[in-house]
Amino acid sequence: MIDLNKNRLKKIITEFSKAKILVVGDLMLDEFIWGGVERISPEAPVPVVWAKKRNYAPGGAANVASNIASLGGKVTLVGVIGSDHNGQILKSELKKKKIDTRGIFAQAHRHTTLKTRIIAGHQQVVRVDWEDRNSIPLDLEARISGFINNNLKIFQAVIIEDYGKGIITPGLLGRIKPAIRKYKVITTVDPKEEHFDYYDSFTAITPNRNEAENAIRNLKIKGSRTLNVSDDKLISDKQLNLTGEELRRCLNLEAILITLGEHGMRLFEKGKAPHHIPTVAQEVFDVAGAGDTVIAAFTLALSQGASMVEAAHISNFAAGIVVGKLGVAVTTQDELTSRLDKEKKNKAVRIPVKLK
Repeated sequence: MIDLNKNRLKKIITEFSKAKILVVGDLMLDEFIWGGVERISPEAPVPVVWAKKRNYAPGGAANVASNIASLGGKVTLVGVIGSDHNGQILKSELKKKKIDTRGIFAQAHRHTTLKTRIIAGHQQVVRVDWEDRNSIPLDLEARISGFINNNLKIFQAVIIEDYGKGIITPGLLGRIKPAIRKYKVITTVDPKEEHFDYYDSFTAITPNRNEAENAIRNLKIKGSRTLNVSDDKLISDKQLNLTGEELRRCLNLEAILITLGEHGMRLFEKGKAPHHIPTVAQEVFDVAGAGDTVIAAFTLALSQGASMVEAAHISNFAAGIVVGKLGVAVTTQDELTSRLDKEKKNKAVRIPVKLK
């Protein structure tokens, strides 16, 4: 077991307000239509939703930025929207949250990604996605990388949010890696499983279990060893440990934090045994956006001097809070410190170190 001092964790959380974080990635707008169901449509066997309310929220990389802002950090967002009404709505929502939008570029003839969720009571009935997955053109890639490189030295950390919508490319990452190394900026990645080979030599990545399993099965990372993982079943805990260690080694990362849903997280840190962190979620209403909360809190903690284990533990508490809320949610410093206080009356939080 490892003893983590609760007061130390709370001090790290209060220092989130000193953080300056750059978030780069695929921007989305989440639309929520709320209503009720009283009958079935005569046209098809589907419910008729009587719409009563509509609201919008930043999604994708923009939701990560929202999480950082809600936790007290200063955040600048970099990405692409369309020259359309939804893009303007997204920028307006971001400005309400005091998120710096100077790094957002508009591309003509591109759709701003919109995810519309229709909710009846507390049940999501359907989700409709409008999106453009084409890679950004080279001239726009150059403008984005120029903005990042010209401003990178003022940030303590960079978060790369890869949803596979065309913004995160080898070309873009190749343009910004020299500056990241020059300024020694902490860089974490929320990965797309098809793109694991993009992320070599960054600080850490935060895949979920499915993404990590598929990455090692597909063996798309140069130099990875075959682990004899079956395609037709979940890998075992032992194989998961091998997977985490192998992915970290092949990508030359300081750490990999694999999220395991109701089973918590597992941290693979260079030169150390795997660390398993059990979930602290008390009730689960909605897991949407939980991964965004994890990488936001994890990176904020690292930026303020937390160890990898401390940062992972803080992010686990943050995720436990947001899954207890309906919709794509965020948490705050006060909620996070209060949740820590409820965990145990003593000053230490104990977590298991190694799984055999």
